[in-house]
Amino acid sequence: MPVPPPPPPQITEALRRIVGAAGVLDAAEVARRPAGVSRTDMLQAQALVRPQTTEEVSQVLRWCHDHGVAVVTQGGLSGLVHGADAAPAELILSLERMRRIEDIDAVQHTATVQAGVPLQALQEAADAAGLQFPLDLGARGSATLGGNAATNAGGNRVIRYGMTREMVLGLEVVLADGTVLPMLNRLLKNNAGYDLKQLFIGSEGTLGVITRLTLRLRDKPRSHDVALVALPDFAALVALLHHLSRSLGGSLSAFEAMWPAFYHLVTTPPAPGRAPLPHGHAFYALVESQGGDPAADGERFAAALADAMAQGLVADAAIARSDGERAALWGLRDDVAQVRAGGTPVVFDISLPVASMERFVDTLASRLSDEIGEHRLWVFGHLGDGNLHVIVQIRPEDAPALRPRIEALVYRPLAELGGSVSAEHGIGLEKKPWLHVSRSSAEIALMRTLKAALDPKGILNPGKVV
Repeated sequence: MPVPPPPPPQITEALRRIVGAAGVLDAAEVARRPAGVSRTDMLQAQALVRPQTTEEVSQVLRWCHDHGVAVVTQGGLSGLVHGADAAPAELILSLERMRRIEDIDAVQHTATVQAGVPLQALQEAADAAGLQFPLDLGARGSATLGGNAATNAGGNRVIRYGMTREMVLGLEVVLADGTVLPMLNRLLKNNAGYDLKQLFIGSEGTLGVITRLTLRLRDKPRSHDVALVALPDFAALVALLHHLSRSLGGSLSAFEAMWPAFYHLVTTPPAPGRAPLPHGHAFYALVESQGGDPAADGERFAAALADAMAQGLVADAAIARSDGERAALWGLRDDVAQVRAGGTPVVFDISLPVASMERFVDTLASRLSDEIGEHRLWVFGHLGDGNLHVIVQIRPEDAPALRPRIEALVYRPLAELGGSVSAEHGIGLEKKPWLHVSRSSAEIALMRTLKAALDPKGILNPGKVV
C-alpha cells in the first residue's frame, strides 16, 4: 500500500530541516510563480524545495520516497510539452540554486557544472576560455543544462555536433530513493560496462534527478559565416543542403529552413526584424559555417553560395558581414514570440524524412483548411536533421475543441512515414497519447520496465512519458 502523503505543514517543516528555511516555498508562495517561460498560468504544488547540493537533493528524495510524496523536477521551465507540470499534491524540486560552473578544463576540453546552470552561462564561460559549448537554442538564457540533458535537447547545430547526448561525457544522478550515482566521467572513450548515463539523458526526470554534468567542449571557431538565402522550390532547398555539405568540407553547422509564411511573419511589423531578402520566394534558409581560417573560410563560403546561385539553386542571398548582422539573421529564425500574437498557437516538434517534408506540409495545409476552418499555419525547422516545427494558430475560443483534431492531422501521418512525434522537445504530458506513433508496444513495455526498476514507488514526475 502506498504511504499517504503527509499534510503540507509537515512537508515544509521536514524540507526546511534539510535545505534551510530559505530553500522552501509553501503552496501560497508557489502559486505566485509562472508555470513556464512562455506561459501565463501559475505553478501549483504542496511546496517547492530548492536544494544547493547533491547531498541535499539526496536527502529530499529519500524523505519523499519514505513518505510517498511525488516529486516533479524543474529547471528553466522552457519546455513545451508540459513535462515539468506539477499537481497540487506534488512537490516541486527546483534546481535554481544549483548554478555553479565548477570547472572549465582547457586541456581535457571539458566543463563540470551543476544542473541548474543556464545554457548561456556555460556558452559564455567556455567562450572566455577560448572554447565552445556548441549546443544552442532560442531559450539559451533560461534553459538549464540539467534540463537540456533530461530532454536530450537538440537546437540549431545538431547537423554538425549532434544532440545533447553527444555532448555529455558524464552525469551525477540521484535516484528516487536518494541513492547517488557518481558517473562524472571525463573521458572521451570509456567502454567499462553499461553506459548508465544514457538511461537518464532524455528520460525527462522520470528515472532520476540529474544534479551535475561533465560536458564536452570544442575549440572556439575562428570563423563564423552566416547567410540568408532564398530558393525557388523545395528541391532546390534539399539540393543546396547537400551542395553546402560537400563544398564546405564539414564546416556546415546549421541549415535552418523557413516556409514563406513564417519568413513573412518574422520580417513584418510588429515583428522587430526586417526582411534582408524580398518576400515572395518559395523557401528561405539560414545557413551557418564555422571554421578555423577566417579569410579562407569566408571566401569558400561565398564561393559555395555563388556556385549554388549559378546552378539555379539560390535565387537571392544576403551574407552577414559583422557580428551584429549575424545576430540579426539568427534573430529572425529565433523570433517564435510572433506566433503568439492574435491567437492560440498549437505547437508541434516533429521529425520525418527530408524527402517527405514538402508533401507532408502541403497535405497538412489542405486538410487543415478542409477540417478546421479559420487558422494560420507556420512551418520552419532544422532541415539538415529532419526536424520541422509546425505551428497552427487558432482562435482561443476554438482551442479546446480543435486541438485534438489538429494533433491527429499532424501526428497520424508520421506513422506511415517513419517519423517521430517529438524531435527534440520530449513527450511530457502533451505527447504521451501519441507515443505509440513513434515507438512500438515492445519498446513502450521496456520503458515501463525501466521505470518500475528505478522508481518502484512511481514518485518521480508521475504520469509523464509512459
